[in-house]
Amino acid sequence: MDGRKPLLIFDTGVGGLSVLRPIRALLPAAPLLYVADNAGYPYGTKRPAEVEARVPALLGRLAERFDPELIVIACNTASTIALDAVRAALDVPIVGTVPAIKPAAALSTTRTIGVLGTPATVVQPYVDRLAAEHASDCIVIRHGSAELVELAEAKLRGEPTARDDYQRVLNGLLGQAGGERIDTVVLACTHFPLVEEELAAAAPRPLRFVDGKEGIARRTAWLLREREWGAEAPEGAAVFTRRDSSWQAYVPGLAQYGLTRVGTL
Repeated sequence: MDGRKPLLIFDTGVGGLSVLRPIRALLPAAPLLYVADNAGYPYGTKRPAEVEARVPALLGRLAERFDPELIVIACNTASTIALDAVRAALDVPIVGTVPAIKPAAALSTTRTIGVLGTPATVVQPYVDRLAAEHASDCIVIRHGSAELVELAEAKLRGEPTARDDYQRVLNGLLGQAGGERIDTVVLACTHFPLVEEELAAAAPRPLRFVDGKEGIARRTAWLLREREWGAEAPEGAAVFTRRDSSWQAYVPGLAQYGLTRVGTL
């Protein structure tokens, strides 16, 4: 980095890029460091105990190495499982990511919303609490898809993906009992906004897709409201935790997000 403390944006893969973009829009001169824990990828199919053990330990090492101004856990699975543990372990401001059930409930006219996340996220008690607190008058239908995470990763690598794949994922949600009434879908994984256009094109009817990336960006900017960054936008960096050459396939896609320095830990 350029010597200034970076904002560290963390995810198990490239999904957190959907959060990085609005942060960059609000804080254009802030130095951004994106960390993809591809050595632990994917979190969404792991046991919660594995995620809870891995994420605080890894973020602790990253904080020691990079001395970030703030850490954004741009991963719903990591946040719903390990956010409290991370905040207890680190003396760094932490911004988490949670499913956007509250805004979805406010938008739904049929009072039936879908939650599309990873298999690990959709079964978390935290999601139960969000639904009870903010969507108690709604039917909340959930579907966990590891496949959609893979599709988003493939898209960023520049690989073609098929409409049928997105239709299959949506059928897992809309095909459940009551799914015909869903009018609003929470994208409860940061990977999923990366393929929102593909989901909309594959949907059998118009659906609203809702996620929390703008709110995360606003929270990040508010926490750093007294920080002066200077006028010049620094070069962004991305780091992968697995020490092999797999990261090279992501370089062109990462450049679209202003991350032009890419490597491994």
